Amino acid sequence: MPQVVDLTKALIAAESVTPARGQVFDVLAQALSVIGFEIDRFTVGEEPDGPVENMIALRQGSRTHLAFAGHLDVVPPGEGWSSGAFEPEIRGDLLHGRGAVDMKGAIAAFVAAAARVEGLTLSLLITGDEEGPAIYGTRAIIDRLAERGIAPDFCLVGEPTSDRRLGDTIKIGRRGSVNIWIDVPGKQGHVAYPQLADNPIPRLVAALAAIDAIVLDSGNHWFQPSNIEVTDITVGNPATNVIPAKASARLSIRFNDEQNGEDLVDLIERTVALHAPEATVIARISGEAFLTEPGDLSALVSGAVEAVAGVAAAFSTTGGTSDARFLSRICPTVEFGLVNATMHKTDEAVAITDLEMLTDIYAEIIARAATA
Repeated sequence: MPQVVDLTKALIAAESVTPARGQVFDVLAQALSVIGFEIDRFTVGEEPDGPVENMIALRQGSRTHLAFAGHLDVVPPGEGWSSGAFEPEIRGDLLHGRGAVDMKGAIAAFVAAAARVEGLTLSLLITGDEEGPAIYGTRAIIDRLAERGIAPDFCLVGEPTSDRRLGDTIKIGRRGSVNIWIDVPGKQGHVAYPQLADNPIPRLVAALAAIDAIVLDSGNHWFQPSNIEVTDITVGNPATNVIPAKASARLSIRFNDEQNGEDLVDLIERTVALHAPEATVIARISGEAFLTEPGDLSALVSGAVEAVAGVAAAFSTTGGTSDARFLSRICPTVEFGLVNATMHKTDEAVAITDLEMLTDIYAEIIARAATA
């Protein structure tokens, strides 16, 4: 039977910077096979955003189907680790290693929980590309599910949602995200002869000022206000006496369920066109906002958390995007996992007691879902 700490260590030791494939999936597949899961591994996509390996692991049981979703890929470790980022090490009460919190620990906890509780149809939907472009990851898994006629009734995503202590926060939604690149062309020339040149900077600045003045909404009961942020302005002009040939900017918009990505892109395009009609605007919508209204699924998860951890979890929609933005299209979806204090940081670490308690909570969720 898989043990949560041992499996977490084995997953950490399998280096898996985005896009993940190969050894780390071998480790997980072996752990799942011994407890009765059928494994479907498939690789999709081409460079530069692929290839990406994904996995659907399925164990048949009752008619109710609970899916657990997660990712084996991790962000690059960076410098300054006290020990090797992919050399799991227990120091005191903490297990250190890249992915301990985000989110190999949660995957190991669910596998260990699934080993304890039978009867329910369970699946693990695991991608190797959540931290990256996410083009060939969970979206490809959803397509594969449709091809195979597999339809989960609800989905639990094991992202590290807890804030100060394990169990204090369950995510029932997330804001959407869109990134936009604006390029305003001009005509290079000498600053002493402006009549012979065309400076694009004033037009870009005017467009950005108009964008900055936009108020999208004031938020609602579950979501904070949508916001537009200028994240980069680039001219690339090292000379002091040259009018540049181009000026560029980048925007990031995080938006609630009162907005949608396409309308926001259209708004930015129209605003830019008023001040720089010759500008090029390119957008990438990372995902739409979603909300799983409090109901049976959130009550099931929060009830399990309170029963095991003695914590009354708060429902939240804060934070960045996750793959729940895709999974929420096919079934009710919530997120619950470890404390997020060290995710993406140097010396990422998880408390051993939290790994064990998360296993207990996941086992309680499975048991409750089986009798719901």
